[in-house]
Amino acid sequence: MESYSIKKPASVKSRKRVGRGMSSGCGKTSSRGMNGQMCRSGATHRAWFEGGQLPLMRRIPKRGFNNSNFATNYQLVNISKLENLTETEITPEVLEAKGLIRDKSGLVKVLAKGEIKKSLNITADAFSATAKEKIEKAGGKISVR
Repeated sequence: MESYSIKKPASVKSRKRVGRGMSSGCGKTSSRGMNGQMCRSGATHRAWFEGGQLPLMRRIPKRGFNNSNFATNYQLVNISKLENLTETEITPEVLEAKGLIRDKSGLVKVLAKGEIKKSLNITADAFSATAKEKIEKAGGKISVR
């Protein structure tokens, strides 16, 4: 085998040499087309840019009222999850340690899904009316922080 008969691997590919004459196939405009933004050097546009067409976010219908800037976001905990805990004093710190909420400084709301049989002292920011009723019926106490 001679050195001139060895082929280089496909992964080693020489770059396209543009602007080197018409016969190369990449002469004159260097494969960039004639005029416009993208034929200039340093030209870019944002990923969502649609070339003057009405953008997608403006085309889609918008309905209803969105109060996301001022909404009160609670971390929700069901009483069925509280039933499984060994502690009797339940605070946001305990809930965070057990992995039931993400942030102990955030707002916590207790909901009524499930049954509760043991008496618990629960501290949270809000309780649903049914959850309040179930906890007090089981002999527990509620305190709003």
